[in-house]
Amino acid sequence: MLVTKEPMAHGANVNDKQRPPSRSSRRTDGSSRNRPRSERGDFDRANPDRGRPRKKPAGRDTTRPEPSLPKREGDRIAKLLARAGVASRREVERMIEDGRVTLDGERLDTPAVVLTSLRGVAVDGKPVGAAEAPRLFRFHKPSGLLTAERDPKGRATIYDALRNALPRGAPRVMPVGRLDLNTEGLLLMTNDGELKRAMELPSSEIPRTYRARTFGDVSQEQLEDLMDGIEIEGVRYGSIDANLERRTGRNQWIELTLTEGKNREVRRVLEHLGLQVSRLMRLSYGPFALDDLPRGAADEIRGSDVAQFRKQIMRKPAR
Repeated sequence: MLVTKEPMAHGANVNDKQRPPSRSSRRTDGSSRNRPRSERGDFDRANPDRGRPRKKPAGRDTTRPEPSLPKREGDRIAKLLARAGVASRREVERMIEDGRVTLDGERLDTPAVVLTSLRGVAVDGKPVGAAEAPRLFRFHKPSGLLTAERDPKGRATIYDALRNALPRGAPRVMPVGRLDLNTEGLLLMTNDGELKRAMELPSSEIPRTYRARTFGDVSQEQLEDLMDGIEIEGVRYGSIDANLERRTGRNQWIELTLTEGKNREVRRVLEHLGLQVSRLMRLSYGPFALDDLPRGAADEIRGSDVAQFRKQIMRKPAR
């Protein structure tokens, strides 16, 4: 800290202490020392501006509140196309990078375009219609189908089965999450890209329940340890609620509930415990269950249930 000293008066002793003025030297003309500095005009060395009237900042009227910025009208094109069921936001962004999306006949090269509607927007040369109300379908995926729109190797996909399984008049739908080639059970399909993304986010903490038929030795105590999570080859898996259902010799059925849904999570965790998985099926996803839906069949979930669930899931903040 820089400290400055006052110059000493001529003839003063350096060891003399500065004495306060006597009472007789104080002013008696009515200007009391108890009056505010702003009235006395006293000079404050530590704060020279103290007591002076403040000036208003130049170029700004502080007597009026700042005007609020106008709200942006419309949404980014990726969000609108996701709502319309074209694809998820990320997939739409890739489609724009590939030059598959046009606006009034001109290719878009950025997903940052903001629109109030999809008028004039086309994907692969086909005009995109207005967004429909969110719809959700249950599909009992059989084993042996890829959860993909198309396969370069020519293998069968879920869309091959959905052509005949979905109700007449169903919109274009996208899978919520994925099921491996040899995994069967409940696969939700929706036309709402925003709902799809929200349901897939780990931060949404939506429980998914599976049943696995396994071969090998495992105890309930080992399965209960999975509640604390587990790390396998550098990948951390979150809490899993696993329980033995029934056992015949070294074969057993295990039920598992998790909320992350990482790639091949159930199979990798069970194989890490020394088990061979011979069959795996998903029983439920959030509040929606497979129940007795026949294999290869599909049906639509009630619109009121979808609207209520969508409202709840969209209200959760992303982590």
